[in-house]
Amino acid sequence: MWGCLSVVMLLSAFTALAQQPRPQPPAPDYANVRYGPHERNVLDVWLAKSATPAPLVIYYHGGGFRGGDKRTLNLELLEKLRANGISVAAAHYRLSNVAPYPAPMLDCARALQFLRLNSAQYNIDPARVGAFGGSAGAGISQWIAYHDDLADAANADPVLRQSTRLSAVAPFNAQSSYDPRFIKKLMNTDQVHPALVAFFGMSSPADAGDARFFPLFEDSSPINFLTADDPSILVFFSQRNDPLPANSSGEEHIHHPKFGVVLKEKADRLGVECTLIMREDHPEGFPVDRFVEFFRTKLSGR
Repeated sequence: MWGCLSVVMLLSAFTALAQQPRPQPPAPDYANVRYGPHERNVLDVWLAKSATPAPLVIYYHGGGFRGGDKRTLNLELLEKLRANGISVAAAHYRLSNVAPYPAPMLDCARALQFLRLNSAQYNIDPARVGAFGGSAGAGISQWIAYHDDLADAANADPVLRQSTRLSAVAPFNAQSSYDPRFIKKLMNTDQVHPALVAFFGMSSPADAGDARFFPLFEDSSPINFLTADDPSILVFFSQRNDPLPANSSGEEHIHHPKFGVVLKEKADRLGVECTLIMREDHPEGFPVDRFVEFFRTKLSGR
């Protein structure tokens, strides 16, 4: 009887813990600043204490392009970046149920351009900007980092005249490609993650074989744009680098470290600095101090 009661009490304790609200970041210095016309085109900014313009790191949230929130950034990382003189921003973007690819990428690029245009107001150095994010946010941050500069000097919109180039990028649980054909070969699977169906505006997984979508697959995949002049990369995976089952599901392979292995292989060939941290290398969890040191070093300006 006492054993049963102990189990019940333990389960009750776990349930109560699970129901506790997720810790929220401290109130931003600037909250829900509008950077574009859509209701989700808003961002938050947490300023570092600095007498001179500070470097900036932008966080793009995950959620399979179907959900997610800008205030899911790692709180310890936020505070340690600010303690090291680095300001932090976090942006929402349009989701795939409203606007499929390339909308999420272009929104997040615009958030970066907006912050550059208004760098004096936020006391940030527009020449020292990095980005990070998990899952969908990892793909977005890489797409911006490896893509050619989107600045359009002749655009009537002053935001879009700004550069989208970054000085450092640190994705985690990243997909280096969203091309279902690439994923099929890399992971030895025929399964398409449901998030990719919505992301590309497809009707079903079967559309992954429709040639009309192939240009979108190729254009969305960050690894396709990686060139020798791109910024240093730090990438971490919390999923172990274990063999996948035959014909693995999208949930089983969408965060697999194989995405990081092929990214590093290409970066090494090009001479781009790329540090790959596996779960096995850091079993304690998210490597906050490695991320802080990476951004501190790459954005120091020295």
